[in-house]
Amino acid sequence: MASREARGPQTPRAGGFAGRRGGHGRPVERAKNPKGALRRLAPYLRPHRGALVLVALTAALGTGMALARLALFMAGAYALAAAAQLVQGVLLAGVSQRAIRVLRGDLFGHLQSLSLRFFDTRAQGDLMSRLTNDMDAISRVLTDHVSQFFTGLLSLVGIVAILFALNPWLALGSMLVFPTMIGLVGVVGRRTRAAFRAYQADLGELNSVLEETYSAQRIVLAYGQGDSVLSRFDRANAGVRATGVRAMALSLLVMPLMGILANANVAILGGLGGWMALRGLVTIGTIAAFISYSRRFAEPLRQLGGLYNQIQGALAGAERIFEVLDTAPDQADPPHAPELTRVVGAVELDHVGFAYVPGVPVLTDVCLRTRPGERIALVGPTGAGKTTLVNLLSRFYDLEEGTIRIDGTDIRSVTRDSVRRQLGVVLQQSFLFAESVLENIRYGRLDASDEEVFAAARLARADGFVRRLPRGYHTVLSEGGASLSGGQRQLLTIARAILADPAILILDEATSSVDTRTEVRLQEALQTLMQGRTSFVIAHRMSTIATADQVVVIEGGRIVERGTHEELRAAGGAYQRLYLSQFRGEADPLEQVPAPSEG
Repeated sequence: MASREARGPQTPRAGGFAGRRGGHGRPVERAKNPKGALRRLAPYLRPHRGALVLVALTAALGTGMALARLALFMAGAYALAAAAQLVQGVLLAGVSQRAIRVLRGDLFGHLQSLSLRFFDTRAQGDLMSRLTNDMDAISRVLTDHVSQFFTGLLSLVGIVAILFALNPWLALGSMLVFPTMIGLVGVVGRRTRAAFRAYQADLGELNSVLEETYSAQRIVLAYGQGDSVLSRFDRANAGVRATGVRAMALSLLVMPLMGILANANVAILGGLGGWMALRGLVTIGTIAAFISYSRRFAEPLRQLGGLYNQIQGALAGAERIFEVLDTAPDQADPPHAPELTRVVGAVELDHVGFAYVPGVPVLTDVCLRTRPGERIALVGPTGAGKTTLVNLLSRFYDLEEGTIRIDGTDIRSVTRDSVRRQLGVVLQQSFLFAESVLENIRYGRLDASDEEVFAAARLARADGFVRRLPRGYHTVLSEGGASLSGGQRQLLTIARAILADPAILILDEATSSVDTRTEVRLQEALQTLMQGRTSFVIAHRMSTIATADQVVVIEGGRIVERGTHEELRAAGGAYQRLYLSQFRGEADPLEQVPAPSEG
């Protein structure tokens, strides 16, 4: 395997180059609309304006002490400056964390209101970055750099006031380089934007490699692709290094330019002051004072230049956050929408149509009626639209054509949460949280007692293996339940649905990840669970389909047949073809298989 040197430099730590925190050399994305982002941030800071005013006052006090240190008051000035900095730090930390807490809560809450369609088109890593990295960029500027900004700005104002008080003409001369400084910062800033964008793009690619490799680590190990993954990582890492070095080099130009201009300012003052001294317009002592203050004038300028990229990065992060907050939910509840109360389970789909991508329909003119307590088996080839149908019923997406009614009520006229409370959903892909087994099952109904959780687990045939875990129901699972088998994970999700006690049950191939022996026990639990409930079952096994009250065959997004298992077998249509191709090897529980003839 290649050495570390051969593979190139290692990944910079999160938050900057080589772990550097802050500083003008850190490449960050420039805000496209700084004023707009700052205006949007203002409401989050407005409740803390008193603290910010106090920060400004203490900064003024500290700056004044720094500019007016005399020998007799040196110790007192230092003490007051240190106290002012301490008060600034404490106040800003409080303001920053309170404001960020509210902003983070708004963002996370808004994400909960968005439909699956939004998450289908967004990278998980990008959304996580907005919740963490972008928030952290804003927090760092508020906590670490606002006081520096006030101090630098007030130092400039104080020094300029002193210079004009000493001699207005020399003060005007010392201002000659200031427009040049602003212009150079603007030029360098424009040149570095492209480098910053390239760096962010390469860093995003590197993060994608890391996330994908981590998620697929079992596959990487199973196929022995460690070297291939490492090579891909090295290429992405080298790209980050190249663009990062270029962006860093460009951003570091600001400091040397400031130094050159500061020295040029001293030369200008020397020349202008000498000319004025020869004519008796100014004393040598005034010139010396001007040169001293001119050098001090460069320090806050360099300080503000160093803060420039950090502030722009924070505003760029704010823009990314507000971009999500401005995304309107495509499934917003109607104003003052009522809740769907306890239902008996009559479901009607009236000419339903839906497409994930405009112009590419997944469901077309679907009509279906069920009676309360009826069991509906949805069958058809992969991609026919079975899962989409139950997703619409669950309001994971809203249909584009037609109507879905529960007990005669259009599900779009009531709140989404109240619709979902009437449903128990067991998806094909089970998911468990990094919590205890007890809390994972209790997720179905948070107010359930421990005994109710145990009863649901027994009904789902999960109690036996749970009690054999190291801490039984209090065993904390790894993320996604990776320490359990696929069948065990599915049994726990079924126990969760049992605990929810829904009026309508949706089973999306709920038994697909369990072995035959486990399925036998699971089917017993499912039969009890479905008793008296309207059930929609997407299944590929004859044991589930044959006992359904109604079998619905979906092909190409349309219902092509419906009826009982026997009726559709006798019809010899689409279901019979599906039966012969897919279920031929399974025993039909409704058929009596004759004994083989002798002879």
